[in-house]
Amino acid sequence: MKSLLKLAVKSKKHLMLLIATFISLIFLSISSQLEVFALGILSNKGIDVFTLFSDKKTQVEQTDTVQLKTVIERFSEIDQEKKGYFTKEEAAKYLVDSKKEVNPLNWLMISVKKHVFKTEGIAPILFTLIVVAIFKAIWLFFSRYMTQLLAIRTARDLRQMYFEHIQSLPMSFYQKYDLGSLSSRVVNDAGQISASINSCLTNYLQTPFTLISCLSVCFYLSWKLSLVVFVGLPLIVIPITFLAKRVKAVSRQLQSNQERFASLLIDFLSGIQTIKTFAMESFSIEKYKEQNARTAHLEGKIAKYGLMVRPILHAVTTLSLASIVVFGLYILGMSLSQLIVFCALLQLVYEPVKKFADENTNIQKGVVAAERMFDVLNQKNPIPDHPQAKVLSSFNDSIRFENISFSYESKPILKDISFTLKKGQTVAIVGPTGSGKSTLVQLLPRLYSPLSGSIYIDDQKIEDFTLNSLRESMAFVSQRPFLFNDTIEANIAYGRLFPDEAIFEAAKRSYADEFIQELPNKYQTKLSEAGKNLSGGQQQRLAIARALIKKASILILDEATSALDAVSEDKIKQALKDLHGNVTQIIIAHRFSTIEHADLILYLENGKLVAQGTKEELLNTCPGFAAMWQLQYKQSDDQESILV
Repeated sequence: MKSLLKLAVKSKKHLMLLIATFISLIFLSISSQLEVFALGILSNKGIDVFTLFSDKKTQVEQTDTVQLKTVIERFSEIDQEKKGYFTKEEAAKYLVDSKKEVNPLNWLMISVKKHVFKTEGIAPILFTLIVVAIFKAIWLFFSRYMTQLLAIRTARDLRQMYFEHIQSLPMSFYQKYDLGSLSSRVVNDAGQISASINSCLTNYLQTPFTLISCLSVCFYLSWKLSLVVFVGLPLIVIPITFLAKRVKAVSRQLQSNQERFASLLIDFLSGIQTIKTFAMESFSIEKYKEQNARTAHLEGKIAKYGLMVRPILHAVTTLSLASIVVFGLYILGMSLSQLIVFCALLQLVYEPVKKFADENTNIQKGVVAAERMFDVLNQKNPIPDHPQAKVLSSFNDSIRFENISFSYESKPILKDISFTLKKGQTVAIVGPTGSGKSTLVQLLPRLYSPLSGSIYIDDQKIEDFTLNSLRESMAFVSQRPFLFNDTIEANIAYGRLFPDEAIFEAAKRSYADEFIQELPNKYQTKLSEAGKNLSGGQQQRLAIARALIKKASILILDEATSALDAVSEDKIKQALKDLHGNVTQIIIAHRFSTIEHADLILYLENGKLVAQGTKEELLNTCPGFAAMWQLQYKQSDDQESILV
């Protein structure tokens, strides 16, 4: 519960809106009580004879008998002008002025009629009731609007804060949480929190004020009758408390299952081609059906616990109100108008309690959702900028990896790797699959932090530079490029303002312009999700164009030409040659034809740097590299002979 309220008051704007919401809820409660009293006054026909001629001066309840002697004495006190009769107004005035009316509610209604309604008839009372109804309608709208507005803005800020936070977290975080889990939390959980805050504000701001104010008035009117409330309250609180715990526990299971459900759906949709080619639709349907049934089962349990409360509360409140009517009419001798007011006030007490019971399921879901959101929001960034971090304005000399080791979940990936590359050099990293090549280059932009060792740029640790300036100095092209649902031009510019000429030039240098010119809308062609309307090679060429237009001093290509045909690859190789000496290139490639021009080749095996040097040096000194080289070129020769 604290987590929900913490979210609601997270900013000053939220706090001001919360105060406004609280004020509107208070006025709504007051207007409801005014409405009750207006109905009581409307139902009060006049002065009760037993109240007027009672001998008891200090009792709350009315007497059952009237003596002739008291009637004669009291008649003369009321009819001071000796007319032989008196009116209702004169009787009411007598009771108020002489304080003979000892029932607080009756005295209050008489006083209001005397001082507020100066004219006879029912019209003034009806007019007042209409005014009170309009007053309540206004505050009912404002209270609900302010509550929902606060919930909506809180959810908006929470989604924004969540997205900004996960953007700052390292890649290791994304290996811990799958996409279904992260997307479920930002969409489903944020929406659930919004709905729960709405319920929470009403129940925890309005309900206490309504309970205290209404019960105070009830005790003032009749403390004996009010004791009936305390008989019913335990019968209400106990089931609410018990069922709330059950709902919270099941909600936690449900939201975890929904996470798995979302992940399963994303996996099946992402792998639909594999599913179809292996004819495994029935397997996918069965797995989906299993998760769907599990979700429905948990939703059913929540519905059961949530709906059990209302019948219990209805029975308790009905019995309590019936007890009040019997006790008030036959024991305390209260009039019907007094009982109407008293029962209506108690209904105002019970109604928010009932509503609380109804909304409690929703609140408990929100509590669990908030816990899950804070599970991510409380994740600390292990590679933040330190306070003295500097901006990397230029790269002048060299990049040095010194005794770098890295592990993932206690599994060693890189082991004591050291090498240096000079500015303008082209460095190739080769080795068998799983040797740690991609991990090594991802340490440079600090996507991960090494377990031990340091990386230096111009003899300064990369931790001494701000993350933003470090990454701005690099351009990265991965094997699976990311393309978003926008135009080709926007994908190349990627959030930066470049002139059209620069975009066209980058596309030409990456040989993407060739296929772009054949598209219906050329550079304004909109790509589908993840660029699925382009081939793998076309996607890679767009990603290379995006890297080239950035004109970064360091260019990293991780299998960036793997999906290109031989002709396109040769063209990209020529483009990279043109950058030689101006841009420091780090290239990971399995095709050795891409790295023939490299100044330095690093050969990795099982996370260790086995050898480094030029192509000729490694062919003579590194058996592993020589074997891969000979095998690859033998396969190329075989393919050429087959074509011939």
